[in-house]
Amino acid sequence: MALSADRNTPRKEGDLRRFPVAAATKIFAGALVCLDAAGNATPGAVATTLTAVGRAEAQADNTGGSAGDVAVDVRKGTFRYANSAAADEISREDIGSTAYVVDDETVALTNGTSTRSAAGTIYDVDAQGVWITH
Repeated sequence: MALSADRNTPRKEGDLRRFPVAAATKIFAGALVCLDAAGNATPGAVATTLTAVGRAEAQADNTGGSAGDVAVDVRKGTFRYANSAAADEISREDIGSTAYVVDDETVALTNGTSTRSAAGTIYDVDAQGVWITH
Protein backbone atom coordinates (compact mmCIF):
# COMPACT_ATOMS: atom_id res chain seq x y z
CA MET A 1 0.00 0.00 0.00
CA ALA A 2 1.41 3.42 -0.92
CA LEU A 3 2.19 5.94 1.83
CA SER A 4 -0.48 8.41 2.84
CA ALA A 5 1.69 10.09 5.51
CA ASP A 6 5.35 10.56 6.44
CA ARG A 7 7.22 7.40 7.36
CA ASN A 8 10.36 6.89 9.41
CA THR A 9 12.03 4.39 7.07
CA PRO A 10 14.55 2.26 8.99
CA ARG A 11 18.20 2.39 7.98
CA LYS A 12 20.44 -0.61 8.41
CA GLU A 13 23.76 0.31 9.96
CA GLY A 14 26.84 -1.54 8.88
CA ASP A 15 28.40 0.24 5.94
CA LEU A 16 31.66 -1.53 6.82
CA ARG A 17 31.81 -5.29 6.30
CA ARG A 18 34.57 -7.87 6.40
CA PHE A 19 34.96 -10.53 3.70
CA PRO A 20 37.40 -13.43 3.30
CA VAL A 21 39.92 -12.82 0.50
CA ALA A 22 40.21 -15.31 -2.37
CA ALA A 23 43.31 -17.52 -2.55
CA ALA A 24 46.48 -16.04 -4.06
CA THR A 25 44.91 -12.57 -4.18
CA LYS A 26 46.06 -9.08 -3.22
CA ILE A 27 43.56 -6.26 -2.81
CA PHE A 28 44.91 -2.72 -2.58
CA ALA A 29 43.43 -0.03 -0.35
CA GLY A 30 40.89 1.96 -2.33
CA ALA A 31 40.21 -0.87 -4.77
CA LEU A 32 36.76 -1.70 -6.08
CA VAL A 33 36.07 -5.02 -4.34
CA CYS A 34 33.88 -7.81 -5.68
CA LEU A 35 32.82 -11.20 -4.37
CA ASP A 36 33.43 -14.26 -6.50
CA ALA A 37 30.98 -17.15 -6.84
CA ALA A 38 32.32 -18.68 -3.60
CA GLY A 39 31.78 -15.45 -1.64
CA ASN A 40 35.46 -14.52 -1.43
CA ALA A 41 36.69 -10.97 -2.00
CA THR A 42 38.65 -10.23 -5.14
CA PRO A 43 39.72 -7.01 -6.87
CA GLY A 44 37.36 -5.82 -9.58
CA ALA A 45 38.09 -7.41 -12.96
CA VAL A 46 36.40 -8.27 -16.24
CA ALA A 47 34.17 -11.25 -15.39
CA THR A 48 30.45 -11.94 -15.36
CA THR A 49 30.42 -13.88 -12.08
CA LEU A 50 31.43 -11.07 -9.72
CA THR A 51 29.26 -9.03 -7.35
CA ALA A 52 30.59 -5.56 -6.50
CA VAL A 53 30.37 -4.86 -2.77
CA GLY A 54 32.31 -1.62 -2.18
CA ARG A 55 35.75 -0.11 -1.64
CA ALA A 56 38.65 -1.71 0.26
CA GLU A 57 39.48 0.23 3.42
CA ALA A 58 43.02 -1.17 3.63
CA GLN A 59 45.31 -3.46 1.69
CA ALA A 60 44.72 -7.20 2.14
CA ASP A 61 47.53 -9.44 0.89
CA ASN A 62 46.63 -13.11 0.55
CA THR A 63 49.07 -13.83 -2.29
CA GLY A 64 50.56 -16.80 -0.46
CA GLY A 65 47.41 -18.03 1.22
CA SER A 66 44.31 -20.10 0.75
CA ALA A 67 40.84 -18.59 0.47
CA GLY A 68 39.87 -17.03 3.78
CA ASP A 69 43.35 -16.90 5.32
CA VAL A 70 43.12 -13.09 5.17
CA ALA A 71 40.08 -10.81 5.36
CA VAL A 72 39.46 -7.37 3.89
CA ASP A 73 37.31 -4.56 5.30
CA VAL A 74 35.00 -3.19 2.62
CA ARG A 75 32.91 -0.04 2.89
CA LYS A 76 29.63 0.46 1.04
CA GLY A 77 28.86 3.93 -0.18
CA THR A 78 29.55 6.27 -3.08
CA PHE A 79 33.13 6.34 -4.36
CA ARG A 80 34.98 7.82 -7.35
CA TYR A 81 36.64 5.47 -9.84
CA ALA A 82 38.43 6.05 -13.13
CA ASN A 83 36.29 6.47 -16.24
CA SER A 84 36.68 4.30 -19.32
CA ALA A 85 37.27 5.83 -22.74
CA ALA A 86 35.68 5.82 -26.19
CA ALA A 87 32.30 4.03 -26.39
CA ASP A 88 32.59 2.93 -22.74
CA GLU A 89 33.14 6.44 -21.37
CA ILE A 90 30.52 7.51 -18.85
CA SER A 91 29.04 11.02 -19.08
CA ARG A 92 26.65 13.07 -16.96
CA GLU A 93 23.75 11.90 -19.13
CA ASP A 94 24.36 8.40 -17.74
CA ILE A 95 23.71 9.33 -14.09
CA GLY A 96 21.30 6.78 -12.62
CA SER A 97 22.40 4.02 -15.00
CA THR A 98 24.42 0.94 -14.14
CA ALA A 99 28.21 1.07 -14.47
CA TYR A 100 30.28 -2.05 -15.14
CA VAL A 101 33.59 -3.28 -13.69
CA VAL A 102 36.68 -3.01 -15.91
CA ASP A 103 39.28 -3.47 -13.17
CA ASP A 104 39.79 -2.55 -9.51
CA GLU A 105 39.87 1.19 -10.29
CA THR A 106 37.96 1.61 -13.56
CA VAL A 107 34.30 1.46 -14.55
CA ALA A 108 32.57 1.47 -17.95
CA LEU A 109 29.20 2.36 -19.42
CA THR A 110 28.60 -1.01 -21.10
CA ASN A 111 28.81 -4.63 -20.03
CA GLY A 112 31.44 -5.21 -22.71
CA THR A 113 29.24 -7.52 -24.78
CA SER A 114 28.18 -9.47 -21.68
CA THR A 115 31.72 -9.84 -20.28
CA ARG A 116 31.54 -7.47 -17.28
CA SER A 117 29.77 -7.51 -13.94
CA ALA A 118 27.78 -4.55 -12.61
CA ALA A 119 29.80 -2.15 -10.45
CA GLY A 120 26.88 -0.13 -9.10
CA THR A 121 24.76 2.89 -9.95
CA ILE A 122 26.29 5.99 -11.54
CA TYR A 123 25.83 8.78 -8.98
CA ASP A 124 27.87 11.58 -10.57
CA VAL A 125 30.57 12.28 -13.15
CA ASP A 126 33.33 14.88 -12.87
CA ALA A 127 36.71 15.62 -14.43
CA GLN A 128 38.43 13.15 -12.07
CA GLY A 129 36.15 10.19 -12.71
CA VAL A 130 32.83 8.51 -12.05
CA TRP A 131 31.08 8.35 -8.68
CA ILE A 132 29.53 4.92 -8.17
CA THR A 133 27.14 3.91 -5.40
CA HIS A 134 27.57 0.33 -4.19
